[in-house]
Amino acid sequence: MSLLHFHWPKLPLQELGDARSSEKGPEASTSIAEKESIFKSLGWLDRFLALWIFLAMAIGIILGNFVPNTGPALQKGKFVGVSVPIAVGLLVMMYPILCKVKYESLHNVLGKRDIWVQILFSVVVNWVIAPLVMLGLAWAFLPDKGALREGLILVGLARCIAMVLIWTGLAGGDSEYCAILVAINSILQMVLYAPLALLFIKVISRESGSLDVSYSTVAKSVAVFLGIPLGTAIVTRFSLRNLVSPKWYDRVFLKFAAPWSLVGLLFTILILFASQGKRVVHQIVSVVRVTAPLVVYFAIIFFLTLLVTYRLGFGYKLAATQSFTAASNNFELAIAVAVATYGANSDQALAATVGPLIEVPVLLGLVYVVKAIGKRRGWKD
Repeated sequence: MSLLHFHWPKLPLQELGDARSSEKGPEASTSIAEKESIFKSLGWLDRFLALWIFLAMAIGIILGNFVPNTGPALQKGKFVGVSVPIAVGLLVMMYPILCKVKYESLHNVLGKRDIWVQILFSVVVNWVIAPLVMLGLAWAFLPDKGALREGLILVGLARCIAMVLIWTGLAGGDSEYCAILVAINSILQMVLYAPLALLFIKVISRESGSLDVSYSTVAKSVAVFLGIPLGTAIVTRFSLRNLVSPKWYDRVFLKFAAPWSLVGLLFTILILFASQGKRVVHQIVSVVRVTAPLVVYFAIIFFLTLLVTYRLGFGYKLAATQSFTAASNNFELAIAVAVATYGANSDQALAATVGPLIEVPVLLGLVYVVKAIGKRRGWKD
């Protein structure tokens, strides 16, 4: 956890590649063999995750557009403002990841001064810089579309407490540190989301119309989508480790539970695209206009955070965790607030819904990008 400083390699990337390619044959073949061994050790779900995600998106869009009443049927049952299937997918997705967190040793981590420096950095990026960047981009790209602008602002204010755990894990970040940031963002979300929404939409943007963002809506969203899986994971970890053994828990239970995170992710993506696919296709102009600022937002926040954390001397795992936490958003909260405030068929709800549809493929791509950067630059922990 100490803030160690690392420096860029002196060789340019091309020279570095040439130097590696000129290595002796046996050494190079060993490296390739190791890479193939690592790839083969992955499960079929992990190996081709990008393919499965794009298939889930494609199937969802096809179902939403060519199977009658798919969207309305999936939206009928609501749980804390979100459709029941999406809620189930999110809970299944988060539970296995939170089971891996070593809660019994978190007090040792939180006792270190360095971790509080990193937490303070995360709070500033998540609650000051990222929302202001989204506000600026919303006005820059949508000066004539107040409703879509409001939806984007609601997305920018909702800090991620779910999918960020997936992206951090895939990128090789620090899951335990990510869980700490998720918990802190959840607490701050309950306190700051409503007043910041009023400040950004009514005071700064001077949008007309009523805006009633209740603390109860935000608190219920956080309690359900973080509280339920977190509480269940804590009970599971302590009870099974005591009743059976820590060794069995780590080697058997976690191995059994791990794939369910990705299953939950794929299920959530499929349901999201199926429930909104028809609307997205039929309002393609609005979707494209919302997509542009979202893509720019994810890129700016992610790479800016990654660069700053590198310069501050954060190790790769912590830097990757910080970057994904900053770039990810709590779409379930943004959608719930937009629907409750403006209605399910409003442009605000459309903008909030487009958020995760763009976030998923973009952040999946960033997983591969940050891993490539870490490998090329020799970024250690």
